[in-house]
Amino acid sequence: MLKKLFLVAVAALALAAGPLTADAAGKIKIGFLPGVVDPFYQVMQLGVEAAAKQYDLEVVTQIPPTWGVEAQTPILDAMVARGDLNYIITAPTDKEQMVGPLKAALDSGVKVITVDTFLGDGNYVTGPINFPISYIGSDNVEGGRISARGLAKAIGGKGTVYINSTNPNVSSVEGREQGFKEVMAKEFPGIKVLGPDYNLDDMNKAQQQTSAIIEQNPDLVGVFGTNVFSAQGAGTAVVNAGLSGHVQVVAYDATKAAIELMGKGVVSLVLAQKPYDMGYMAVQFAVADAAGVTSLPRRVETGFAIIDKDNVKDPKVARFIYQVPGQ
Repeated sequence: MLKKLFLVAVAALALAAGPLTADAAGKIKIGFLPGVVDPFYQVMQLGVEAAAKQYDLEVVTQIPPTWGVEAQTPILDAMVARGDLNYIITAPTDKEQMVGPLKAALDSGVKVITVDTFLGDGNYVTGPINFPISYIGSDNVEGGRISARGLAKAIGGKGTVYINSTNPNVSSVEGREQGFKEVMAKEFPGIKVLGPDYNLDDMNKAQQQTSAIIEQNPDLVGVFGTNVFSAQGAGTAVVNAGLSGHVQVVAYDATKAAIELMGKGVVSLVLAQKPYDMGYMAVQFAVADAAGVTSLPRRVETGFAIIDKDNVKDPKVARFIYQVPGQ
């Protein structure tokens, strides 16, 4: 089924790549509103900008300084109030609370494409929320499963592990937690799972939370960091506790910091998402929709690259490490 959807997406985007470049694309203006400032969204912005350059269209980017509905909503409202945007590409910071503001954007004439995170249950065909054009992002439940199996392998299938996450009611990390717990419960009965604790997308808080867990649980052997800041904070706590090589960390998101921690023996597995693809394809979907394409898939899963110490130097894999200019 996923292969069929992918082929449909490719066909639709092939339509968008030709005569739309000059006419249809040039008549639309797109807003890009990610979740927060971090390497993942910075790479996604590179994808957005590359596609915008290809189609010769203007993108207005606004990036919230912190994660949350309170930060994202007023920026969204201001972007809509401009009156010149036709599409918003956005990562909703709450799957329920951002429904109203984004529906209001649609009612004002701005169509919505969600990337990385989705609204409602993510089923835009028959689910309760169906007004976004599409969700383009990872299968985060499956990503959680992959992370669980990777961590279980690194610790020998037994011991106590801990989940450090970002915010409740966010579709992406919620799915990762779900998949992780599901696999641990079904496949690894010898592993006890603690958490999640929520760091509110604050690396320092993630570090403090993980340090407290380490102190309270001397039998801790593994940590799953569900995003950029969770993994970096958790990894730093492990290093500071002198437990490099003893407590293994699985990092969701392939930041340079995560790769450096892998080199120190702290991180055993990195799950690289494909944010560039998400941003690039979202622009293509907007262009195709503007040209009248009606068969765009309502959900596109962009896949993962799984990075470990054995393949991290392979150029075919290393290309998925998040590369942000100037960093």
